[in-house]
Amino acid sequence: MNYSFEYIDIILLAMIAGFIFIRLRGILGKRTGFDGKTGSQFEKVLNNIQVENKALEKENFDDQAQKEFLKGAKIAYETIITDFSDNDNKITSSKPLLSKKIYDQFVNALRERSKRGHYAEITFIGVNSAKIKEHKKIDKILNVTVDFVSEVITCIKDKDKKIISGHPEKIKKIYDTWVFSRDIRSSNPNWQLVDTLT
Repeated sequence: MNYSFEYIDIILLAMIAGFIFIRLRGILGKRTGFDGKTGSQFEKVLNNIQVENKALEKENFDDQAQKEFLKGAKIAYETIITDFSDNDNKITSSKPLLSKKIYDQFVNALRERSKRGHYAEITFIGVNSAKIKEHKKIDKILNVTVDFVSEVITCIKDKDKKIISGHPEKIKKIYDTWVFSRDIRSSNPNWQLVDTLT
C-alpha cells in the first residue's frame, strides 16, 4: 500500500513539474528581453548616429571631396563667365550659383553696359587650371578660395557692332581668384560664388 502512495506522489510531482515547465516555457518563449519601447528608442539612437555620420561626411573636406569640388567649380566658372559675357546683358543660367551680393554686382555691371549700348561676344576655350588656394570653416560655413586660369576669346561691341575692347579672334588668358561657399548643414549640395578677388 505504501508503494502505491509513493507511485502516486511521484506521478503528482511529475505532473506539477511538467505544469511548471510548460508555464515557464510559455513565459520565457514570449519575452525576448526587449519590449516595443526599447526597440523604438534604439531606432531613434541609430537614426541619430546615421544623421551625425552624414553631417561628419559633409564637414570632411578631404582630398576626395576637394577633387569633386574642383570638378563642379570648373563647370560653375565656365557657366558664370559665359552667362555674364553673353550679348543679352542678363544673368540667367548662373543665377543659382551666385550669392545675392555677387548677383547684384553682376546685374548692376550689366545694366551699365546695356545703358552704354554695349554687348559682349565670348568664346570660352577652357579652364587651363583650377587650384584650391585655401579653405576654411567658420561655424557651419565652408569657404573655398580657388585660383582659375582660363582661355577665352572675347570682345565688347557697341550697338553698331564696332569693337570697343578685346579681339574677336585673339585668345586671351584670364586669371581669376574666386571664393565659393556653402552651409555644410544644408541638404543642398550646391556651392555659391560669394566673392571675386581679382
